[in-house]
Amino acid sequence: MKKIILMLFCLLSLQAFAKIDTPVHWKFKSTNIAKDQYAVTFTAQIDKGWHLYSQFLKSGGPIPTSFKFDNLPSASLVGKVTEKPAALKGFDQSFGMTIEYHEHEVTFTQLVHTTDPQAHLTGALTFMVCSGQKCLPPSDVSFDIPVSGAVTASGSSSKQLNSQKVTAAVAKPVAAHASAAGDHSLLGIFIAGFIGGLAAFFLPCIYPMVPLTVSFFTKRSGTRAQGIRAAAIYGLSIIAIYVGLGLLITAIFGASALNEAASSASFNLLFFAILLVFAFSFLGAFEITLPSFFVNKMDEKSDSGGWIGLFFMAFTLSLVSFSCTGPLIGTLLVEAVSKGSYLGPALGMFGFSFALALPFTLFAIFPSWLKGLPKSGGWLNSVKVCLGLLELALAFKYLTNVDLAYHWGLISRDLFLVIWIIIFSILALYLLGKIRLSHDSEVSSLSLPRLVLAMVTLIFTLYLVPGLFGAPLKGISGWLPPQSTQQFTMSGNGTGSDTKPSTGHKYAGLFHAPDNIDAFYDYDEGLAYAKKVNKPVLLDFTGWSCTNCRKMEASVWSDPEVLKRLKNDYVLISLYVDDRTGLSESEKYVSKVSAKAIGTIGQKWSDLQETRFDTNAQPFYVVLGPDGQPAAEPRAFDLNVQAYTNFLDKGINAAKKSLIVQNLN
Repeated sequence: MKKIILMLFCLLSLQAFAKIDTPVHWKFKSTNIAKDQYAVTFTAQIDKGWHLYSQFLKSGGPIPTSFKFDNLPSASLVGKVTEKPAALKGFDQSFGMTIEYHEHEVTFTQLVHTTDPQAHLTGALTFMVCSGQKCLPPSDVSFDIPVSGAVTASGSSSKQLNSQKVTAAVAKPVAAHASAAGDHSLLGIFIAGFIGGLAAFFLPCIYPMVPLTVSFFTKRSGTRAQGIRAAAIYGLSIIAIYVGLGLLITAIFGASALNEAASSASFNLLFFAILLVFAFSFLGAFEITLPSFFVNKMDEKSDSGGWIGLFFMAFTLSLVSFSCTGPLIGTLLVEAVSKGSYLGPALGMFGFSFALALPFTLFAIFPSWLKGLPKSGGWLNSVKVCLGLLELALAFKYLTNVDLAYHWGLISRDLFLVIWIIIFSILALYLLGKIRLSHDSEVSSLSLPRLVLAMVTLIFTLYLVPGLFGAPLKGISGWLPPQSTQQFTMSGNGTGSDTKPSTGHKYAGLFHAPDNIDAFYDYDEGLAYAKKVNKPVLLDFTGWSCTNCRKMEASVWSDPEVLKRLKNDYVLISLYVDDRTGLSESEKYVSKVSAKAIGTIGQKWSDLQETRFDTNAQPFYVVLGPDGQPAAEPRAFDLNVQAYTNFLDKGINAAKKSLIVQNLN
């Protein structure tokens, strides 16, 4: 058991490979050193193994650190930027020259003279870092430092961050929002796993084994305390086995592959095929089983006794029940991987195994509860059939992701709804006993749980019907294709009633913003227009397969106050990171960060998001002022409408200030 736990902790360390390199962390500070004179310092903390180049390099080598200051109407620079400690020197084989560089920490200082207590030192610094294995492309970090305010600001390097403003108000909260969104997603994965584990407990290959297993513990153990201890070890072993499976998925594919799976058309097509196989397995077409020799081998080891015997006894349960739990586990892992989180598979398996192990442990502690359990029967197979129909419905979600990414136009929103209405209608009729499969027993009467489930299914089916005529169906909007793919509406215009293609914009024929928002789909084009009309920009990093993006659009963007701002006060730039439309030959390039060939629209915007903002999660929203400078901390998935409104207001205020400055000049 100790070795197993140690192995799990070792696998957890694999999460470290998911980080984007940010080896330099900047701190800015202004200090009053004499009357009307201040020392503004730029301190770089450099990660171990990396070095940052000095300002004083000869041409022909790496990019030196440099500072560019904006015009100071109420202040003046005194001298040039100095750096301390003195730079190290050494011959660099790669550049074939002697270079000067800094390790661990270096402070650059610029003296400023001003009598204005409100003066700010603004501009941008450029730097380049290398390690023994690789160099990162030159990075730009903008700064805005109150000269006499003695305020410290901080930030991390961002590759090619030509316009990102790194201050205390901007840099730090980003991680908080990203963390909150990640926590929300991981919690959802755990809950889905827990529900899946509860469902697995009522499958034909698990449920009948409960009395036998509990009886084994009570008879084998000399005392009740020993029986409880054995059951607890058995339950913990189940959890360790399934969590180990989740960690193994991460170890095999790698954390970066799991992140890419969330927006990969190939992965989504594979998920569709896998879920179809699982669905038909539950519906009785065939069984997914493991080789019998492997199961028998594990069963032999379960007779060893002690902790090892209990562990292999749990392992045998996992193998024997695989024909039932396999499709459920596979579906859960597909969902966890599609979220793009490296901890998703392990956390999903933890929720699943915890729900599965809990009844075995509780019934061993309180064996009298077994009398209250329903007897095994044909209803157990009904559970499998119901799960199979649910997996069939889920499979089409992944097919639509691929259809949208490649613009095949196979599954419109209303066709998707027709498919779901048929599947859930069949499920309701099956629960009512009106439809039977060949391996089902006859339903002579309906139990109360079965009747309630049938009612819930019918209610959900009727809820879907108005969507055929253009109703937004906000409750499940994240699962549906965009409203722009709607083929029929009550207005009869042939497209979603609330979506019209933007005219005259690049890629407008491929993408459509909701609620008649006149959006841009090309970063440079949208930014140029925003500067021209002096409006703030909302960068919307989104994707066809992004469920949370659709939820945000349906639940937050549709709010009257938010929608008013998006339509009247903002330039919306929606960038689809998973679109598979090819770029023209002149637009193709090789990423300076990942060294990957960028050949599609989605790859281009995904590379932009990673290189500029060090994240690849969607949705991801960035507010820029008309000058391209970030005006608020970026936000991720958050259904708090008021918080999102406040977020947008910061960009509007930045645009107003920019206009005032222009008028003064």
